[in-house]
Amino acid sequence: MLPIVSTLMPIVTDVIGRFLPENPQKRAEAEREITAALTDHLAKIDLAQLEISKISAAHRSVWVAGWRPCVGWVCAAALGYTYVVQPLMIFIMAQTGHLVEMPALDIGGLMPILMGMLGLGGLRSFEKVKGVAR
Repeated sequence: MLPIVSTLMPIVTDVIGRFLPENPQKRAEAEREITAALTDHLAKIDLAQLEISKISAAHRSVWVAGWRPCVGWVCAAALGYTYVVQPLMIFIMAQTGHLVEMPALDIGGLMPILMGMLGLGGLRSFEKVKGVAR
């Protein structure tokens, strides 16, 4: 069962539970139907969002289709600066006798975005390995 369905079902059954049959078997059947309907509805929402994302990614305009690559490049640039450029520049400046404090980026906010993007990239790689990617 989807996590959101697991979260919503107690709330839904509590609210409409007052209108469900008292018979435990009929009540269980009604709860299964509610769960199935909720799961189906959430799946349709996910499919609709996927379709919108496909259309957005295929758009010719960089302002419509380019936001995902832009976010990826911003995350990559921030990581590159934080873990390669900044330490290297501090080292080089220290070796030349200039103790300069390089600005540090707070990449804590970017990490969830990057991890999400890498997770999606990992799933795409998994599809390619399994031979189901186009």
